[in-house]
Amino acid sequence: MPLFKLRDGAELFYERLGSGPPLFLVPGLGGDSRWWGENVAELARRFTVIVHDHRGTGRSALSKITYSVGQMADDALQLIEGLGYDKVHWCGHSTGGAMGQVLAIEHPHRLDRLVLSATWAKTDAFFRRLFEVRSLMLRELGPLAYLKSSALALNMPSWVRDHDADLAAAEAKAQETIPVPEIVLSRIAAIVAHDRREQLQKVKAPTLALCARDDTVTPLYFTEELVRLIPGARAYLLPDGGHAYPNVHGGEFRRVMTSFLLES
Repeated sequence: MPLFKLRDGAELFYERLGSGPPLFLVPGLGGDSRWWGENVAELARRFTVIVHDHRGTGRSALSKITYSVGQMADDALQLIEGLGYDKVHWCGHSTGGAMGQVLAIEHPHRLDRLVLSATWAKTDAFFRRLFEVRSLMLRELGPLAYLKSSALALNMPSWVRDHDADLAAAEAKAQETIPVPEIVLSRIAAIVAHDRREQLQKVKAPTLALCARDDTVTPLYFTEELVRLIPGARAYLLPDGGHAYPNVHGGEFRRVMTSFLLES
């Protein structure tokens, strides 16, 4: 199992697949790169795909620190440098997109092209209330309630209807791998605090922002704001798919992103 040791001794699980331009594919709040499903193998047909489990999640080492999006981005930067890359493409979903903003602003020489998937520049009252409820679920009712409520937040109703058995199996398995509540709650506090709105004009990397129109975690207006604030950014909007649209419409997600990343 490939592990990368960070400066402070914490270990990150990572995988590298395929060949071609390097592409960091970075998941959201859950932090576990297995969330990407078949997208990893399919993208590895055209790219060297690097995925990692965020510190304290998935197969990475337990790490009870005070989390921040800046710290998560720095962990990924250490991995980029440690693997010997001068510059990479970055596709970050949700929290992974917030991390991508940090790198694009603070380490622009490390990013080639930037894909921001279902993410935000600064939270608002809706986002804060949503994650207050999710935090309460975890704190008061435990991991299973948190996972079940997450499925309703992340996915469109028809997908839940059609994949109920798959969700139940995934939830049972996830109870064995979900980070300890202390880590999840610290990570939630980190994403709620994320605010790069005033610095986005510094982003130099060509940027594509993706979102499903029916996303109820990071609503469409967050993507519209990113495109408005990042110089030259453009948007691609899917008609549906919810917050987890890359797994609902994987083919379209990969096609649009690949076309953008391989532009000359």
